[in-house]
Amino acid sequence: MKIIIAGAGAVGTHLARLMSRDHEDCTLVDEDAERLEGLDSEYDIMTMEGSPTSIKTLKEAGAEDADIFVAVTPDESRNMTSCIMAHAIGAKKTVARIDNYEYLSPKMGSFFRNIGIDSLIYPEVLAAIDINNGLKMSWVRQRWDVHGGALVMLGIKLRATCEILNRPLRELCGPDDPYHIVAVKREGETIIPGGNDELRLNDLAYFMTTKEYIPYIRKIVGKEQYADVKNVIIMGGGKTSVRAALTAPKYLDIKIIETDEHRCEQLNELLSDTDTMVIHGDGRNISLLMEEGIKHTQAFVALTSNAETNILACLTAKRLGVRKTIAMVENLDYVDMAEELDIGTIINKKTIAASHIYQMMLDAKVSNLRSLMMVDADVAEFTAEEGSPVTKKPVKSLGLPFGVAIGGLVRNDVGMLVNGNSQIEAGDTVMIFCHEQKMNKMEKFFKAASIW
Repeated sequence: MKIIIAGAGAVGTHLARLMSRDHEDCTLVDEDAERLEGLDSEYDIMTMEGSPTSIKTLKEAGAEDADIFVAVTPDESRNMTSCIMAHAIGAKKTVARIDNYEYLSPKMGSFFRNIGIDSLIYPEVLAAIDINNGLKMSWVRQRWDVHGGALVMLGIKLRATCEILNRPLRELCGPDDPYHIVAVKREGETIIPGGNDELRLNDLAYFMTTKEYIPYIRKIVGKEQYADVKNVIIMGGGKTSVRAALTAPKYLDIKIIETDEHRCEQLNELLSDTDTMVIHGDGRNISLLMEEGIKHTQAFVALTSNAETNILACLTAKRLGVRKTIAMVENLDYVDMAEELDIGTIINKKTIAASHIYQMMLDAKVSNLRSLMMVDADVAEFTAEEGSPVTKKPVKSLGLPFGVAIGGLVRNDVGMLVNGNSQIEAGDTVMIFCHEQKMNKMEKFFKAASIW
């Protein structure tokens, strides 16, 4: 597959890294030579200095026979223009990063396809979805719904109250048990566990279960004392905060604290149809937090543009008694530090956007692909095609690559867990967990093939 990425910012470079690990024919284009410096040697890609809205640059980059052209510069107009031009030259599929929510209206889809833009990506909207999923459960670090919630993956930090520590998983996760452990993060290492592995104190464990067993999971991990989230304080009034507030469950009482007075006025207009309260002030000010009821707040969300500020603010909120904290950490260098400090849920809208685009590049029927930064892994929903290899043998005989786990499947809208004797059928939606970048190796299992 030939791929051209316009824009060597955080989204573009992360996407290039994903392409590099799959050894795809990838060219990264940017006007700034400094942004491109060293990327061609660090990743297995080509780099080109030039404007993505230049026909000459697009032709030199190979847009005429590109399978997919992705424009993720900071400028929405340039992204859309370059996609239109690349399509006119011959690119088979185009994706543009945008920052105008109106463009995502389903009614606009055919319009954009007609002018040469196949897909639109709004990173702040994708981040808001993850934030609100995180707010649904105060005791969960990460929640991922498969097929509309028929299956659920829960990332949970295990404390001393957990009932299932220090016991072999073969005693806990048998064929008839209502959950599987698909991955464990322990002291910086990711483990795809087997029957002899055990869960230990302070592990970050990823549980796969069905919705009706979520209360049971909450009990065995010792999280019943965590109060459900009702009151939320968000620090920072940027686009992600707006999208999160507009799409949050109605039962949440949300306050946004913003330092810029003019932006506060804008927020009041943008959020006029909600019950969100906008407060002018500094979310790091303990006196202000106390005044706004931090002691009775179940979740604190730090969404400023500064990763250090967000991390420190979450630490302060935890010290003041908030159980659930979410931090926007755009600088990937700070992700490990945030994890070591036990911040809670970490959001990086650029990696979320890159994962969403990466999903479009896989040949198999893949949906809802996400990168889990905490465990350096990808999780995605694959649909088994008629006659595909995955439908021809039980799971234990498929010969799946090391580092791959099947968490469960959805058949006729009913979620079910998978064991070695399970037989996947055509049309099943299967949750695949891949550690160490093996998602592209799973495509062949789910695509129709005449020879197994």
